[in-house]
Amino acid sequence: MSSTSPQASPPIRLVTSDDVAALAAGCAIFGTGGGGSVHGAQLSVANAIEANGPVRLVGVDDLGPDDAVIIMSGMGAPSVGIEMLGSTSQAHTLLREVERLVGRPITTVMAAEIGGSNGVAPVGWAAELGLAVLDADGMGRAFPKATMISMNVAGLPSEFAVMSDVVGNVSVLTTVDIAWLERHARAFTVAAGGIALGAHYLLTHETAPGAVIEGTVSRAIQVGRRLLSSREPIVDIAEELGAAVLLGGKVIDIDRNTVGGFTRGSVTIEGIGDDRGRMVRVEIQNENLVVIEDGAVVVSVPDLVSILDSETGEAISTEMLRFGQRVSVLAWACDPLWRTPRGIELAGPAAFDFDFDYVPFDGPAALQAVAETEAVAR
Repeated sequence: MSSTSPQASPPIRLVTSDDVAALAAGCAIFGTGGGGSVHGAQLSVANAIEANGPVRLVGVDDLGPDDAVIIMSGMGAPSVGIEMLGSTSQAHTLLREVERLVGRPITTVMAAEIGGSNGVAPVGWAAELGLAVLDADGMGRAFPKATMISMNVAGLPSEFAVMSDVVGNVSVLTTVDIAWLERHARAFTVAAGGIALGAHYLLTHETAPGAVIEGTVSRAIQVGRRLLSSREPIVDIAEELGAAVLLGGKVIDIDRNTVGGFTRGSVTIEGIGDDRGRMVRVEIQNENLVVIEDGAVVVSVPDLVSILDSETGEAISTEMLRFGQRVSVLAWACDPLWRTPRGIELAGPAAFDFDFDYVPFDGPAALQAVAETEAVAR
């Protein structure tokens, strides 16, 4: 079972006001530090549902011949998103332009990534637009580039993208492939001040199966509920995700810059308590990418790494990391799609210019194997 696939719980058919806090908490964890801080999106979604009513949550199997799904997401550096708020008209602008391009009504919105605000905000957009939300996304986590999406792994072309900024500029991109889409969309985003809203990848009941990661919205709500009701959040979330707690410690150094529409850098965490004497460095590009300890790679993309507040279990996005925070570093396995050759090509270490091969990380079992290897070496 994949890390983000649904567990044994009743299906969620409506996203209501009571689900928003849990959705935000779960998306923050699956954001692996990126996707944008969830707090602003949580407030916007709560307001949208209060004004317009609950949002229908539909599965891939529920899609019919008349359904058309569009992916909507924010693009840019999460650190910029803290200060630059979106416009309430952006989602409406995108929908009008997409429907003009495709010549048919859009019925459903899907998140590009279930991580961070990009996992939360589509529910609010759907409420405002009177659309349903697909219980799926394109990553099962958050990634920084448009190329790193499940439809690209599956070989579905992105025939167009519509970009909108906060002041009302709209750009329609028809690029030769999604790699060029990333370059042009990133340029638009930089010109827009570092944050933009986009829509692309029209999906239908015929093209969605096998091309998206299913069940991730309801899974995020489930994980969030577990966190919000927990008295031992780190232990409970690690159990819920099948994750390993790599380190409990405090942030002692942050090197973080906004470059080319990305938040890049690293954070160093020194172990405390039972982990005293240890230290890890986490490399970031919007998301947490790689964990290094004693010069060795412990875990890397496409597997998931999330830094949580040690007391509350709340996930801390990369732009909100601060010196002295007490944190716990969790890691767990990605969706199997990302472990295919094409998935590793698009989102493995080499895709981020790291010069080492991807080694799958399988949670606590992986840490036990490392410990046994070190014991034999000693």
